[in-house]
Amino acid sequence: MTGPSTTASPQGPAGEVRRAEVCAVACAEAFRGDGEKLVSPFGTVPSLGARLARLTFEPDLVLTDGEAALMADTPPVSAAPGDVLREAPMPYRRVFDVVWSGRRHVMMMASQLDMYGNQNLSCIGDWARPAIQLIGVRGAPGNSVNHTTSYWVPAHSPRVFVEHVDMVSGVGYDRLAGAPAAARFHEVRVVVTNLAVLDFGGPDHRMRLRSVHPGVAVEEVEAATGFPLVVEGAVPTSRLPSAEELQLLREVLDPAGAAQKELPG
Repeated sequence: MTGPSTTASPQGPAGEVRRAEVCAVACAEAFRGDGEKLVSPFGTVPSLGARLARLTFEPDLVLTDGEAALMADTPPVSAAPGDVLREAPMPYRRVFDVVWSGRRHVMMMASQLDMYGNQNLSCIGDWARPAIQLIGVRGAPGNSVNHTTSYWVPAHSPRVFVEHVDMVSGVGYDRLAGAPAAARFHEVRVVVTNLAVLDFGGPDHRMRLRSVHPGVAVEEVEAATGFPLVVEGAVPTSRLPSAEELQLLREVLDPAGAAQKELPG
């Protein structure tokens, strides 16, 4: 049974907490402990999570304007380029110096993910003659090998969570098991979806169900996944935003409600 997309807030006067807000908090938690790292979130909800983390428990996170500069402030996700306060140039060539040093955490999307964290965003079907051509591997190989990588999947389904990806773009734990030198900075940390939070804490780094969002049953996540998940005991519920976080999300970081367009409900 599909659970409701909202759940009552513990703060009472704040009203109901939206699923997008629960996911934004889960994305923020993905960056906990990173300190002074360059954070590169893809998508509205991950961008909200990174900015929320920066304004609360990870003030040293480094964010870019998405073009060629570091942001001095933490503006709303819908801020116009002219409204962003920049503190230093960050041209494309300088990003690689950070990438290769392990001092970056990227939260990418994925067309396919398998149980070991291999990601595909290049093509669907036989590599020699794909049925669907996607955007290509982009920076996924270098990202996944050289620094921490997480994933945001706004529509959790068996089409995304597959037993074997059709092409490896981002590298998972099983493919680097025999190459420890290449895995020096490799870490696939978490996967945040519209249903749950998952990590790779199972045996042999298999995907594990870490929490389900309010109103979602464990069985619903398992049915939406194309391989067996590691489920350890009673699965907790993803945490709700605090009163402070809810205020920041609604009044400071996303007053225009952009997250609702990416994840309605």
